[in-house]
Amino acid sequence: MNRSFSRIGATSLIALMAFNALPAFAQQTDTPANSALEEIVVTARMRTESLQDVPLSETAFSAQAIEDSRIDTVDDFLQLTPNVTLSNAQSAGVSFMTIRGVSQVRNGETPVAVVVDGVLQINSRQLTQAMFDLKTIEVLRGPQGALYGRNAAGGAILITSNGPTEEMEGFVRGTIGNGDEYVIQGGVGGPLSDNVGFRVAAKYQDVGGYLLNKQLNKKADYLQDLTVRAIFDAKLSENLTATLRGNIVRTDGGALNYQYQSVAFDGDSCNSSNPFGGPAPDADSVNRTFCATNLGHNERNVDELSLKMDYVAGNVTFTNILAYVNVMEYGEGDQFPYTNEVDVFGIFDGTQTQYVDINAWSEEFRITSNDEGPLQWMVGAYYLETNRFISSTTGDDNRQGFERIEREPKFASTINPTLSFIADDNNNRAWALFGNASYAVSEDLELAVALRYDEDKRVQHISPLNTAGLPAGCAADALTNCRQERTYNKLQPKISLKYAATDDVNLYASYGEGFRSGQYNQYGVGAAAAGVGVNGVTDVVDAEVAKTYEVGFKSDLADGRLRLNAALFHTKTNPLYFVFVGAVGAQVLVNIDEVRLMGGEIEAVARVSDGFDVYASFGYTDSEILNDILNPANVGNRAPYVPKTTFNVGAQYRTDITKDLGIVARVDYEHRGAQYWDPENSTARSALDLVNARIGLEDTDGKWSIAASVNNLTDKAYNSEWVLGGFSHPATPRTWHLDAKINF
Repeated sequence: MNRSFSRIGATSLIALMAFNALPAFAQQTDTPANSALEEIVVTARMRTESLQDVPLSETAFSAQAIEDSRIDTVDDFLQLTPNVTLSNAQSAGVSFMTIRGVSQVRNGETPVAVVVDGVLQINSRQLTQAMFDLKTIEVLRGPQGALYGRNAAGGAILITSNGPTEEMEGFVRGTIGNGDEYVIQGGVGGPLSDNVGFRVAAKYQDVGGYLLNKQLNKKADYLQDLTVRAIFDAKLSENLTATLRGNIVRTDGGALNYQYQSVAFDGDSCNSSNPFGGPAPDADSVNRTFCATNLGHNERNVDELSLKMDYVAGNVTFTNILAYVNVMEYGEGDQFPYTNEVDVFGIFDGTQTQYVDINAWSEEFRITSNDEGPLQWMVGAYYLETNRFISSTTGDDNRQGFERIEREPKFASTINPTLSFIADDNNNRAWALFGNASYAVSEDLELAVALRYDEDKRVQHISPLNTAGLPAGCAADALTNCRQERTYNKLQPKISLKYAATDDVNLYASYGEGFRSGQYNQYGVGAAAAGVGVNGVTDVVDAEVAKTYEVGFKSDLADGRLRLNAALFHTKTNPLYFVFVGAVGAQVLVNIDEVRLMGGEIEAVARVSDGFDVYASFGYTDSEILNDILNPANVGNRAPYVPKTTFNVGAQYRTDITKDLGIVARVDYEHRGAQYWDPENSTARSALDLVNARIGLEDTDGKWSIAASVNNLTDKAYNSEWVLGGFSHPATPRTWHLDAKINF
């Protein structure tokens, strides 16, 4: 038996034994009635209901939990969610989420539908925004395509911001931390008139950095990030309300902080006479310093605007959501960060850039029942139009910095001449029809059925300046012969059955299908891949479909002081993976033809006494590649980016010291099992054990608080990503923060 899995399994068993002992202990003590756990209200099925009544595997965070857990980034809440992991690498907008074994890859879309304040995000580069001034976060595991549509093959994430309030209120929070970090954030909201309310919130973060570029004596992972969000609610009539939401993000920071592991350096210096003479690549080999001759740089701009209208007419509500988004991200860095002053093969040292510009607007219309009868239903339609331009380049490094390349190469530059330029416009028009209904067959039995049809037409326009090849006749007629198109479609059903075994225990079973549309790689990268020995790569990527069976239960025990939920699942899918072709700086998507995923989650929360909570969750995903036409030798291997186990356990204690002063202390332990990064299973990152801790003082009336926290308490060194070939990206080392907050 795997020792890591055995250790985690034993730890989980001990935790659950302790929880199961709680009812007997509670019966022997005089525990007050208000020690029962708080009911968590969710909107997973697009209506308000208790978390314990929803027939799916879900982790939810209330506003108080978000505050107590110090959730400031997407990573923070995903670390507390079983069977979900996130790897951050390359740039501010690039991250790789894995949920129940369904993973995200470069230039691909997320394996979950991310819905923020009712609006579906259309690109993965929107995901890693600052988390602040939030009301709730919900993580739904398993296919949710029938309800949330695009990209919901692995699940859905629902994020709700704090909205306007009936009375004027707000907060200000300041933070200092190591890495020369300081943060200021705040929010204010209230009524503008009898019928109009507002909420404005903003956050600015400045980080000097933690990881040193020894060649330049500068920090490589610096960051400045500004996010501003405004929400306005208006009651236009007795039955009609409107919500206008705007959000902007401006990010500037380091990028492309990768190490090439097959390098032999001279001690602690950055000199190497043989840049390819190092040890064999190893996902456990971590180096937190860099030797690139150029400091990587990243810019990301996000602009979001949406208008939501709700009209109540008798027993139904009409909802319309119109949304627009623009995402621009640019990154530049050394192509060969390990060569320093040594030209590759005696020819040149290189640079690489990528520019992405995305504009999209969407329209969603829903009709929802709002009566209290046994039948609940919703029908709707969705339309999305997206334009995405992307260019990837390599250049000759003349030690004079970068030429910024967006839509045109600079072959004649004397500073940083362009060597390769791959660029295209991708336009897609997607539409969907969807509906769901649940019926209370009896007082204890509910049947729910949902269905969604998606169609996505993708058109790629190849730049005539493309150096990786052009379609026949492209240069002569750029309007017709420089384009290719393909349509993807899928009918996504979901059916679930819920049975109330007792007043405190619900059982459920479900079957669902999820869909991620196919897409185009940049034109010519397939031929470029073949040119360096990577065969079988094409310019077209097939759609991904996940088919999942799930059974589970949800329970409230010990007079509401113990919450125990569990689920088992079985999924078959054809996930995406990527191949990096360094010769042209290309990131190429490919399909793994069939992967089997099976496992489950168990989550428990217990209120040991008033103010003292303990909690634990365990996730298990066993993955196996069943078919891989690109490389049949991969059959039987584990799927990339999928840790077999995730485990969280923690405790929080809050109590009053005096009438006006309280204290809160919290500790969280996280374990991530070993994982491979490629379908060849060439090297695994070993299991991780991470600890976060927080302690603070607070006013008992909620007027102010001061808290100190530390992440990665033991300063565990590990790679946040490893790329086939030996490119590793180190994770952030130990960080500490001191927060001071005033509510008014």
